[in-house]
Amino acid sequence: MTMERAGRKGRQAEAARNDLKVLQAAREVFAAQGWEAPVSAIAERAGVGMGSLYRRYGSKTELLQYLCVLSMRQVIDAAETARAADDPWDGLAGYVRACVDLGAGAFAPLAGTIEVTGEMLATAKRSNELLRGILARAQHSGQARPDVTDADVWGIIEQFSRRSANPRAPDDPGIRTRILAIALDGLRPQPSTCLPQTPPDPHASARKWTTPPPEPLPPPGHRPRPTPRT
Repeated sequence: MTMERAGRKGRQAEAARNDLKVLQAAREVFAAQGWEAPVSAIAERAGVGMGSLYRRYGSKTELLQYLCVLSMRQVIDAAETARAADDPWDGLAGYVRACVDLGAGAFAPLAGTIEVTGEMLATAKRSNELLRGILARAQHSGQARPDVTDADVWGIIEQFSRRSANPRAPDDPGIRTRILAIALDGLRPQPSTCLPQTPPDPHASARKWTTPPPEPLPPPGHRPRPTPRT
């Protein structure tokens, strides 16, 4: 291997590590402050300079689009691991735990607020297909309740990916693990209970991502130009 190629591979590896730092920082910042949090807060938490971010991403939207894809790829990796598990229930439960540990649902509030790329759509489609397969496998084996949908499973992941808006609020991993175990137990077949309400629309989340983002509001005091008369 030439020195030039080794240097290029070293830079690529460093860029990949920085990507993961920024991804984790974005999840934590968005979970605590909401998706409107400034990029500077993400950069500070990740320990990278603003200049480095903007050299790689031309805008906040471009950064968020890339982070969404990167997050979905991690979810796909977790799903592939779950699909390969010998026991269907272990696969499903392991998938949920892995996604919660990743904070995979932290980007859900972005749906409908940023432009969606073709790569985002394709990656999301693959991720959804895998989740449906993992759940169906557990249901067919009799280890998951039949009235649960993939939207329910992802709803659990989203809820556990959120944190209090107060950055000083305690986040006890032991308590989270305990409550997640209770939630997972609720996915198992129940002898005499059924889920209340109608199941969530499995396509509702997808529609949010495909809906064009709203037009930005004009600044205060802005007056539209009068249409010239012909």
